[in-house]
Amino acid sequence: MPINRPGSPRGTVALILAGVALLVGGASGCATTPPASAAGRGVRVVAAEGFWGSLAAQLGGDRASVTSIIDRPSLDPHDYEPTAMDGRALAAARLVIINGAGYDPWATRLVEANPDRRRTTITVGSLVGVPAGGNPHRWYSPSDVRTVVDEITVAYKRMDPAGAAFFDARHDAVLTTNLKAYFGLVAEIRTRYAGTPVGASESMFSPLAQALGLTVLTPAAFLEAISEGSDPTAGDKATVDQQIRNKRIKVFVYNSQNATPDVHAAVDEARAAGIPVSTMTETPSPAGVAFQDWQTAQLLALKQALAAATGA
Repeated sequence: MPINRPGSPRGTVALILAGVALLVGGASGCATTPPASAAGRGVRVVAAEGFWGSLAAQLGGDRASVTSIIDRPSLDPHDYEPTAMDGRALAAARLVIINGAGYDPWATRLVEANPDRRRTTITVGSLVGVPAGGNPHRWYSPSDVRTVVDEITVAYKRMDPAGAAFFDARHDAVLTTNLKAYFGLVAEIRTRYAGTPVGASESMFSPLAQALGLTVLTPAAFLEAISEGSDPTAGDKATVDQQIRNKRIKVFVYNSQNATPDVHAAVDEARAAGIPVSTMTETPSPAGVAFQDWQTAQLLALKQALAAATGA
């Protein structure tokens, strides 16, 4: 299902902020202590997006209780309209994981409306040095994924010192076992296909393309326009058409959750020209799939497309 990108949900967030302030601490702005039943399940974690929530759950094991707000492929983190329940969950969490870099400002506003010195907030964009206005799709950067895994582990150990050895073991297992195939495919594709010219529908693919050593020929302005839900210029569309028509690209990669008419046209043209098309999604699909299973499946499909295009 395509992700819809409507106008800003700022008004909805404002209403929720007012309601949550009354429910979780009134004028003091401090979150109440989670119920004993919830606290008994370990560190209470809320992730704005399911891709970070999946990693947090694997790292926390039975010493953490993880909830993801964006947990279905049909939801768009850019313009998600949070509910009062989301606000209460974020306010009561001990650990909050937000993507940042302008991707999910609604989550930041909800957290800031209810400060709590006991809460730890990981904002991925800030953690990896990507400000608002930069490419926010950090879960498509393998090195940033590793950085987030490290930071979540540090946070768990700080909040639950008695579980430090457990969290260290989970950290090592996630990197060396759970994510082994994922990191292995990244390395394999880079070794075999670095320098291969490719096209893409939007900037979501850019961090991964960089990690894989692929050369994205699609104009950066086109990638950004599609990602932000605006119309690319006629000149950029003409460049994309020419790259496909002249087979300057070997593979075209597109986000099937944000397939605009311009993207559909590029995909159709690529297929008509005999250029393999590889599909990726912005959020995990199907719902509930583990981060590594989702990403590994996409990398395998991309590897197959590159092999078909290059004969290597």
